[in-house]
Amino acid sequence: MAAATNPFEIARETLRQLATRRVAPTPDNYLRLYYEIAGSEAVEVFPLAFVRDLARRIPRDSPERQRLARQLDQALTADEPAPVREALDGYLDSLRLEPPPAWNELIAQLLRQWEGRQLGWTTARKRESLERVLSANDPAALHGRLQALLRAWGQSPIDPEQSLPPETPELSAGRDHLLAAAPTDSVIGVRLLASGESRELMAGLRDLLLLALETVIPAFLGEHPELINDAGLIAADVRRAASERDLANVRRQLTKFSHRLEGTAADAAEIRTGLLDLLRLLLDNIDELVVDDQWLHGQIEMLRDVIDQPATLRMIDDAERRLKELIYKQSQLKHNLAEAQRNLRNMLAGFVDQLARFAESTGSYHDRIGQCAQKIAAARDIAEISDVLDEVMRDTRAVQFETARSRDELQGARLRAEAAEAKIAAMQAELEEASRLMRHDQLTGAANRRGLDECFIKEAARAERRNMPLCIALLDVDNFKQLNDTLGHQAGDDALRHLSSVIQQQLRPQDTLARYGGEEFVIILPETDLPQASQALVRLQRELTRALFMNGAEQRVITFSAGVTQVLPGENLDVALGRADSAMYQAKQSGKNRVATIEAPLQPR
Repeated sequence: MAAATNPFEIARETLRQLATRRVAPTPDNYLRLYYEIAGSEAVEVFPLAFVRDLARRIPRDSPERQRLARQLDQALTADEPAPVREALDGYLDSLRLEPPPAWNELIAQLLRQWEGRQLGWTTARKRESLERVLSANDPAALHGRLQALLRAWGQSPIDPEQSLPPETPELSAGRDHLLAAAPTDSVIGVRLLASGESRELMAGLRDLLLLALETVIPAFLGEHPELINDAGLIAADVRRAASERDLANVRRQLTKFSHRLEGTAADAAEIRTGLLDLLRLLLDNIDELVVDDQWLHGQIEMLRDVIDQPATLRMIDDAERRLKELIYKQSQLKHNLAEAQRNLRNMLAGFVDQLARFAESTGSYHDRIGQCAQKIAAARDIAEISDVLDEVMRDTRAVQFETARSRDELQGARLRAEAAEAKIAAMQAELEEASRLMRHDQLTGAANRRGLDECFIKEAARAERRNMPLCIALLDVDNFKQLNDTLGHQAGDDALRHLSSVIQQQLRPQDTLARYGGEEFVIILPETDLPQASQALVRLQRELTRALFMNGAEQRVITFSAGVTQVLPGENLDVALGRADSAMYQAKQSGKNRVATIEAPLQPR
C-alpha cells in the first residue's frame, strides 16, 4: 500500500488500523501507527505538563537548589522543551551525593580552639559567635561557617597570660614574642608604641579604658559593689601606668577582671532564668486553683505572654499599663457586683418579712371571722346580725387593703430583684469581656499569642474530628523597618492597624487573625486545603493593595509576603509555623508581595 501523504487520510487510516488490529486506542498506540502509516520516524513529545507538576514538588532547601528551581520555572514559563530539559538536568546534577564533610576533625579543632585563649575572644564572645553559627539549617552551610569561625579564632594572637609567666622580668623578650605571633596590624601598633610615635593614640585609648572602668561598667554592676571597687582600683593603676611593666600589670588585672565579669554575667543569667521558671510555676498553680474567676485568667495569660518572649522596656511598660487599667476596672466592677448582691439579699429579706406580716394578718382575720360566725349563730334577732355583718365587712376591707399593699410591695420587690439580677449578669459579662480582651493585641485588635494558641488547639481538634483540612499562614509586612525609620513609630503602628483592619474585613467568620510578634501575623484557615488557602492569601494581597494606607496627606501601599502550609493531624503549632516560616522566607526571596506554599510531609495519622 502506498504511503498516505494527506494528514486527514493518515489519521483516517490510523483509526481503521486500530480497529482492524484490535489495538487499544491509547495515545501511544495512535502515534506509533500514525508514523508507521506516514512512513516517518516518531517524534518524541516532551512532557511539559509532567515537568510543571514536578517543579512544584522539588525541594528548595538550599540557596543553590532555589536558584536552579527558579531557572526551571523560568524555562517552563517560556514553554520551550530545550531550555526546560537543560534546566532540569542542571537541577538533577545538584542532587548528586557529595562526600560528607569531615565532622570529626572539625569538632576536635573546635574543642582545641575553645580551650585556648586568644586576644579579643572571651568565652562569652566565643559562645555568642558559636550560637550564631549553629543557627544555620543547611549542613553544608553549617560546616562552612564553623570552618570560618575556627579560622578567625586561630588567626587571633595568643593571650600573653598563656604564653609568658606572670612575673617575667624580660619584658622586651615577651614583646618580641608577641610581635612574632601577632598579625601585621598588631605588630605596627606595638612598634608605634615602642617608638613613641603614637602618644596621642595611647592617650585616647587610655581615656576610653578609664571611661569604661569608671562609668560604663559600674552602671551594670549595681548589685556587686566589690566588682565596682575592683574596677576603680584598675582605673587608678591605668592612670599611674608609665612603663611597659605597669601596662603588663594592668593587662593581668583586666584579664582576671574580665573572667570575673563573665562569671557574674553567667550567674545573673541563671538567676533570671530561675526566677522566670518560679514565676511560670506560680502562674500554673494559680491557674489550676482558680476555676471560676475567668477575669483572673486573662491577667495570668498576659503575664505568660510577657515572660515567654524576649523582654523589652516598651513591652513591659505596655503590659504594666494594660494590667493597671484592667485591675482598676475589675476593682470597680467587683465593688458594684458586691453592692448589687447586697441589695438583692436585702430585698429577699424584706420579701420574707412581708410574707410573715401577711401571714400574721390573714391569721388574725381568720380568727375574727370565726368569732363573727359564732355571734351570728347565737343572734336572736336581725339587729344583732346587722352589727356582726358590719364588723365582718370592716375586717374584710382591712384584709383586702393589706393584701393589695402586700401584692404591690411583692411586685416591686420582684421587679427590683429582676433588675439586680440583670445588673449582676451585665457586670459578670463585662468582667468576662475584660478578661477576653487580655487575649487580644491592644494595638491591632487581632488575637495575641495566647489567643492564637487557644484557637489553634480548638480548630486542630475540630479538623481532626471531622477529617477536614486545616491550613495556617504566616504573614510578614514588607519593608516595615524602612517605613518605621522614615515615617516614625506612630506611622508604623497605624500601618499595622490598617493591615489588620483590611484583613479582618475580608476573612470568613470561622477564620482567625493573630499578631505573632512585631510585623508578623498568623491566619488560621479551617476547612481549607492548601490551594484554597494560597488563593485566599493572594486575594488578601490584592485587597490590601487597593486599600491605600494614608499617612497624613501621603498615600502608601502596604504589602506582605506570606507562607502557607497545611496542618497535619496531631501536629503542634510550632512545627506548622516553622514550615510556614520557611515558605514565607521563600516568598521574601522571590521578590516580596508573594505567597509561597510548602506541602506537609506525609505522615500516618
